Amino acid sequence: MWGLRSSSTLASIFLLLSVAMSFSASKQFKNETDRLALLEFKKQIYNDPLGVLNSWNLSQHHCQWEGVTCGTRHQRVIALTLRHKQLSGTISPHVGNLSFMRFIQLGENQFHGEIPQEFGRLFRLRVLNLSSNAIGGKIPANLSYCSELVTISLIENKLEGKIPIDQLSNLKKLKGIFFSINNLTGEIPSSIGNLSSLTSLSLALNNLEGNLPMEMGLLKRLSFFSAPANKLSGIIPASIFNSSAITVISVGGNSFHGSLPTNIGLTLPNLEALAVGGNNFYGNFPSSITNASGLEILDLPYNKFAGQVPANLGDLTNLQLLNLDTNLFGGNSTGDLDFIASLTNCSDLRILALGYNNFGGNIPKLMANLSKQLTELYLGGNQLSGPIPEGFGNFVNLYKLDLELNSFSGIIPRDFGKLPNLQGLRLNQNDLSGQIVSTLCNNTNLFFLDLSFNQFEGGNIFDNVLMSCQNLQYLDISQNNFTGIISPHFLQTHSSLIAMVLSENSFTGSLPPEVGKLVHLVNFSVSHNQFSGDIPISLADCSDLENLYMEANFFQGTIPPNLASWKSIQQLDLSSNNLTGPIPRELEKLHSLSHLNLSYNDIEGEIPNTGIFGNASQISLTGNKKLCGGIAELEFPPCPVIKGKNRGKLKVIILLSIVLPATLLVLGALLLYSLVHRKRERRMVAGFSSMPPRIDELLRISYHELHRATSGFSLENLIGSGNFGAVYKGRLEKHGNKLVAVKVLDLQKNGASKSFKAECKALRNIRHRNLVSIVSYCSSIDSKGDEFKALIYEFMENGNLDLWLHPSETTDQATSSRSLNLLQKLNIGIDVASALQYLHDHCEAEIVHCDLKPSNILLDNDLVAHVGDFGLARLLPKHINTSSEQRTSSTIAIKGSIGYAAPEYGMGLAPSTQGDVYSYGILLLEMITGRRPTDDIFVGDLDLHNYVDGALHERVPEIVDPLLFLEGDENRNMTPGGKNSNGGKEMECIISLLKIGLKCSARLPNGRMHMNEVVRKLHLIKDVFLGVRVHQENLEA
Repeated sequence: MWGLRSSSTLASIFLLLSVAMSFSASKQFKNETDRLALLEFKKQIYNDPLGVLNSWNLSQHHCQWEGVTCGTRHQRVIALTLRHKQLSGTISPHVGNLSFMRFIQLGENQFHGEIPQEFGRLFRLRVLNLSSNAIGGKIPANLSYCSELVTISLIENKLEGKIPIDQLSNLKKLKGIFFSINNLTGEIPSSIGNLSSLTSLSLALNNLEGNLPMEMGLLKRLSFFSAPANKLSGIIPASIFNSSAITVISVGGNSFHGSLPTNIGLTLPNLEALAVGGNNFYGNFPSSITNASGLEILDLPYNKFAGQVPANLGDLTNLQLLNLDTNLFGGNSTGDLDFIASLTNCSDLRILALGYNNFGGNIPKLMANLSKQLTELYLGGNQLSGPIPEGFGNFVNLYKLDLELNSFSGIIPRDFGKLPNLQGLRLNQNDLSGQIVSTLCNNTNLFFLDLSFNQFEGGNIFDNVLMSCQNLQYLDISQNNFTGIISPHFLQTHSSLIAMVLSENSFTGSLPPEVGKLVHLVNFSVSHNQFSGDIPISLADCSDLENLYMEANFFQGTIPPNLASWKSIQQLDLSSNNLTGPIPRELEKLHSLSHLNLSYNDIEGEIPNTGIFGNASQISLTGNKKLCGGIAELEFPPCPVIKGKNRGKLKVIILLSIVLPATLLVLGALLLYSLVHRKRERRMVAGFSSMPPRIDELLRISYHELHRATSGFSLENLIGSGNFGAVYKGRLEKHGNKLVAVKVLDLQKNGASKSFKAECKALRNIRHRNLVSIVSYCSSIDSKGDEFKALIYEFMENGNLDLWLHPSETTDQATSSRSLNLLQKLNIGIDVASALQYLHDHCEAEIVHCDLKPSNILLDNDLVAHVGDFGLARLLPKHINTSSEQRTSSTIAIKGSIGYAAPEYGMGLAPSTQGDVYSYGILLLEMITGRRPTDDIFVGDLDLHNYVDGALHERVPEIVDPLLFLEGDENRNMTPGGKNSNGGKEMECIISLLKIGLKCSARLPNGRMHMNEVVRKLHLIKDVFLGVRVHQENLEA
């Protein structure tokens, strides 16, 4: 019995040992699976600069490898943590074999490829973080099998396709979705409402579109919602604003519209950040927002909010950022900034942006009591006036200060020199005057300084003021009254300059050779000064130069051939100087050059014909009578051919042409000064031959002479009125009884003074056959002792286009019977388009008219159209390439005229050439239909654009102005051969004109035509009308 019992016991022991060994082997096998999976992961890493995976070898257990964490019970891998290790490679699908994995942290590396589908096998996975890599492809829908997932972070990758919310919606434990900064598309599905545990949803910077689903209101735990910079639209569901758990709403840069709920501060009491900028929101400021006492960020820019800002806004004592930029706040009244007083309670306020609204009055003195933590302050683009008060020196942490585009007067406060951290200062386009405070550059960190378009004065500003600005990169002091020379020492010590704009001042002397020290210079303008001497050859050392403007000075000598060493030059203007000699053929090698202007010099010899010289639209050589040759489009005479015996004579001539001038130069050195100044006087009188005269070079006409010319500004001589004044017909007795139009500014009207300045700036340097020519101007005192400003133009006998398009609306019998036929309207359309093409593409600065309409288009005796009234015009300098963070000095909300102003202007967006294109499109539609854009038939959603668009295919004859055919026989007689079968051709051209009008007046700016294309197509239409071309495909080209 004992033996049997003993044998049984041994068997039991053996069985137990077998089971134990089997369990151990199974455990070892599973651990081996983890180890092999990790080694496969390592194989896919081809760059490990920090040696993170060096420990992944057989000398130690894989649970000891760097970045690997195992569970204590089974020694299975539960976490892979390799964030910010600079690893490069793809993610191995074998990671899907790590069946106990809970945490994958691979963010901030350089992984690429796709997310392995095998991740769907990780049933225990709680956190998946692959953010900040370069992973592409789609988000795997089978992540829905990872039922324990709490957080998915895929921020900043290259993922595309739709978000698989429908599949992920069964992840009941999911709290955080972070998919920002990818290329995801599609809509946010309504099934997102099933993620009942969701607290954070981050979808910023993708291409998502459509409306936000109502079901988002079911996410009762949602506290963080961020979806800026997508293509989302519609109205934000009210249910979202009723989710009391929300602390952050960030939806800027979409196309949402509607108003914010008036009770938003009551329904979202825990709100900490509200960012809805760059949408189409409207309505008044929600005053209840002050109930959200924890609010830190209030970001509402680039919308259409209006009205007054609540005076108790300072109740938000935790406020750190307040951005109301580019809206319609304020009423241009003295109390608009009263709310500033309450903001003194916000001791943590760091950013205050109130720019580009309609705030009026003066800057409150209490502003000096704002938080000392203030780092950025924006007040530009408003209607603020008066002096800039002292007290800004209190903001010792301020590094950006924008006060541009207002009507501030007086001097720069001395305490601006007490801002030790100031980096950017914009004071441009105000009425500031006096000398620049010498302490301004005590701010040694200042790198951006814009003082342009003011009335500052003083000599030697470089040595006396700017020398201390050691870190300057951007300097614009154009359009002031500065004098003196450019200091060579300043150039030597400021090699960090990237942009230096000195145009429209009275600087003298030569351009020092030290300019070559500015090796980082990209934009350089010294145009319209009184510089003289040779162009320094050291300019070639400015190897990064892209735009160089030196026109309208007294530079002399030849063009240095070594300028051809520039690799990046795009714009080069040396016009209206005294340059001589030939055009260096080396300039043909400037492959990046897109515009070259050498006009109005004394350049001679043969014009090169390759490189930029092979494109007539990119160069201007007019006013150089000694040039010859070149491509045929330039229309210069051919160069004489030199043969046989004449070659010896040629050598003598060339030798004499070198030796004789050198000899005369030595003998005449003492006479040079008087000769230069004599020529300068001739220029001031003659206005640079056919070059457009500068405003300050025009002969000023006195108030009394204008009073006589207009018979005391009598009603009999009144020919029109506008927003800022009236226009009178007059005769200038002292100028041969010249008939003129006198535009008298009503300076009591808000904006009239700015209108005068804007028109002067716009007309300063432009000349085109389709622009109204300025004759003179007057800035004086009237008989009552009040300020008086007027502009004098050529008189246009045929009045404005509006009188011709709508003759029935006038009581004047002489004009009530007027009408224009199709060919005349076509010619006028071409004239206006040509003027806009010139303003947009062929001026030193892009000039945006901003108020194109029939009443601003004048017709001369031959019915040639001339665009006038530049009172709202804006100059957008091509040669200043500001970054997206820098606010362009030309940005301002432009109202224009109702019906003609582009839709984006109504949203407070910046003026642009595309805004003019929209106005032109409406004008063209009005010319063909005879209907104003403000016609009574246009109600609701029906406007002139939709009216034409709806009739374009089948009902065109119904909408065409009947007056267009009253002189139809005359139209036909104008065509070659006098054919009478012209009706079909007329309708073909009318339809083509309507199509152009529709394309130009597209709602979105990027859908509109460019004026170059408009001019080209209009000429094609005219050719078809006159029988030069007969094929419709020419019109569709």
